[in-house]
Amino acid sequence: MKIIKIQALRGPNIWSIQRKKLIQMRLDLEEMEQFPTNKIEGFRERIEAMLPSMIEHRCSEGCRGGFFSRVDRGTWMGHVIEHIALEIQTLAGMETGFGRTRETKTPGTYNVVFSYTEENVGLFAAEASVAIAEALIAGKEYDIDADLQKMREIRERVRLGPSTGSIVDEAVSRDIPWIRLGTNSLVQLGYGINQMRFQATITCKTSSIAVDIACNKEQTKKMLENASIPVASGSICVDEESLADVIKKIGYPIVLKPLGGNHGKGASINVTNWEDAVSGLAFAQTYGKRVIVEKFITGFDFRVLVIDNKLVAAAKRVPAHVVGNGVDTIQQLIYTTNLDPRRGYGHENVLTQIDVDRDTEDLLEKLNYTLETVPNNGETVFLKSTANLSTGGTSVDVTDMMHPENIFLAERISRVIGLDVCGVDIMAENLTQPLKENGGVILEVNAAPGFRMHLAPSEGLPRNVAAPVIDMLYPPGKSCRIPIIAVTGTNGKTTTTRLLAHIVKNNGFKVGFTTSDGIYVQNHMMEKGDTTGPLSAEYILRDPTVEFAVLETARGGILRSGLGFSLCDIGVITNIQEDHLGLSDIHTLSDLARVKATVVRSVKKNGWAVLNGDDEHCIKIANELQCNVAYFSLNENSEFIKKQCAEGKTVAVYENGFITIKKGEWKIRVEKATLVPLTLGGKAKFMIANVLAATLASYLWGFKTGDISQSLKTFIPSAAQTPGRMNIFEFKKFKVLIDFAHNASGYKGVADYLESVTASKKIGIIAGVGDRRDEDIRECAHIAARMFDHIIIRQEKFLRGRTEEEIINLILEGIKTSGKDVTYEIIPKETEAIKHAINCAEEGSFITALSDVVTNAIEIVQEYLDKENEKETF
Repeated sequence: MKIIKIQALRGPNIWSIQRKKLIQMRLDLEEMEQFPTNKIEGFRERIEAMLPSMIEHRCSEGCRGGFFSRVDRGTWMGHVIEHIALEIQTLAGMETGFGRTRETKTPGTYNVVFSYTEENVGLFAAEASVAIAEALIAGKEYDIDADLQKMREIRERVRLGPSTGSIVDEAVSRDIPWIRLGTNSLVQLGYGINQMRFQATITCKTSSIAVDIACNKEQTKKMLENASIPVASGSICVDEESLADVIKKIGYPIVLKPLGGNHGKGASINVTNWEDAVSGLAFAQTYGKRVIVEKFITGFDFRVLVIDNKLVAAAKRVPAHVVGNGVDTIQQLIYTTNLDPRRGYGHENVLTQIDVDRDTEDLLEKLNYTLETVPNNGETVFLKSTANLSTGGTSVDVTDMMHPENIFLAERISRVIGLDVCGVDIMAENLTQPLKENGGVILEVNAAPGFRMHLAPSEGLPRNVAAPVIDMLYPPGKSCRIPIIAVTGTNGKTTTTRLLAHIVKNNGFKVGFTTSDGIYVQNHMMEKGDTTGPLSAEYILRDPTVEFAVLETARGGILRSGLGFSLCDIGVITNIQEDHLGLSDIHTLSDLARVKATVVRSVKKNGWAVLNGDDEHCIKIANELQCNVAYFSLNENSEFIKKQCAEGKTVAVYENGFITIKKGEWKIRVEKATLVPLTLGGKAKFMIANVLAATLASYLWGFKTGDISQSLKTFIPSAAQTPGRMNIFEFKKFKVLIDFAHNASGYKGVADYLESVTASKKIGIIAGVGDRRDEDIRECAHIAARMFDHIIIRQEKFLRGRTEEEIINLILEGIKTSGKDVTYEIIPKETEAIKHAINCAEEGSFITALSDVVTNAIEIVQEYLDKENEKETF
């Protein structure tokens, strides 16, 4: 078997709108296409022996053991690999279960699709599942445990931490979108101007001064003392001399820890003699020169969590330890403790496995123990000096046991330090009594406190401490989203997007939009190029200045990665026409419609799908939608549009020369088409369709018709405003039109316009695109021959696997089928072809350059026009 391609889908996609995180693997079964599972001797027994837990896979049978039943009856290896990929992720601690396997138009080649929780793990699972299947087919040994461990390691390297992950999960449960900013724990919640950011448990509302104070243990201690809050006595030392001075003042036992430390790093506790104090000083100074030395307070280690100045959780933390049974060694007890199913690798489970490190060895040495020592029955042996969960510690929820005075104290501390998310470490016998009564003290105050001990304590009630963070960032009434209008279709996407952005901007919004020309924020180009994919959409949604997004969304990005947004308010499909057929398993217009439908399937339930009522494929798409649907049409008298009006539906139509909104029997004439510059005096019918789409979408959003009308009249098509979209350059004796038309539908639109153009000679500059079907290239050439008197063929770019000669021959074949006596010449380079057409233009000629790279064409023509204007000036 051969893997042809593996790609990760990260947003709504053709397989599922809800399940955004999918791996799509294109797999050639090669000779295994002839061997379903029931023809492979012993396959069922081997796969069940390796992965017995797959008994839970119900598959299409809908019952336990369903997948194995399919294996018995015979199923193809693509289906088996899908299930293996899902199962090994689950076994590695990332439970997931959605999958689809579909054969492509290429016999023996399948799209194997399955869900993932961590993208890099999913990509690894794709390759591993094929390797596992091949081993099972051949009856070879396979170390599946090595794969599972590798997947866990990948997950721990790339996953969000438990605290960050809990906030994201809570946001998702509230339908708040999120974007990971980079590869660390920096996360954006919401879109555009309504975004909020956080990293670990530091939020965009966290005071940087408060964080500095919390990170400076000396400063924290002084501020708490000045606020009459009990703290451990002690001071700062930098050498043995100052260490001796501190010990002389406070006496033994002591605690030493680096001044800027965290997570217990570099700490030594319950130090009772000078030799250990000096050793502890050296250990702490490996993390920083200044070391805090405090009186060791007996009692239990508590962590209290305060969010938005309100106490939300409290936990008693116990360092990693084992309890002797009088038989096993400490090493054996650690092994047995790590077998607890609640313990796992890294942060995968409630508890973390206990590892032996220097801290462990130092603690055992103080007891005169080694790993081979057998502790007495019932004896507790502590293996870490701090109670961090990440080193194997445990936590017990004590939130409901806190005395009201201690709650008041913790909430006051959060205000004294100024932290919105505040972890308070307390050493005391208990929290049921006020600290002033039981002698408890505040050890330190933490910015970015971990949530894990509260989310999943080893004992007691779990606390959803992420919820108050979201409550703080998004209080009732605060929106997390910005309006999104997504535009897709075969032709007219860019023009419709730009016109919509113009309407939105004129209505007072700061608009960000993406097009096949570039990314724009308030008409300022941020990035140049074809920016119609998910990364470009995300660029706009990340921008904190954007209040409204209009996103051109092309076929390629949807197939490659899915959509760059989870939901949109309005989705527009301009049309479904033949283009890009034969690529990426898209062979028919129905296939293409399924891709384009992804956009409108992602519309909110109370949002609108704006569809072309003159396009049968758009009409069919409406049947599967859960949102509101409205149509636009160039023909108000079509039976379909009349039926919509009879049912009281809202439509946009071109009637009696007007751009009109109709609902039932009443009409609102928004503007006369001849007064809308984009329609070229009402002559460009396909531009009128684009205007109808934009008008209907903006009307449904809620913009007033008067404001829409004003925007339609002020949107001037030009090389700057709509590059490559019917750009006309008027020379003294002739005219030049540049358009991006590159498929039959686009050519027909230009042909329709040229019928209204009077010219002594109509000259066309055309080319073919190598990755289109033969019939598509011929069809474009056929249309070109019908609308031009003379054709210049140029073909130095976009060969895409073909030869220049092959494409030119297809163009010539198309010209001949037109039956029209049209002259032609071949000038391979586009720049030379345009220059030749201009230099040889007769008076009254109309030159049309159908260009793939509009920027180059525009620059050449503009240069000639500038020269002509300069001559007239002088």
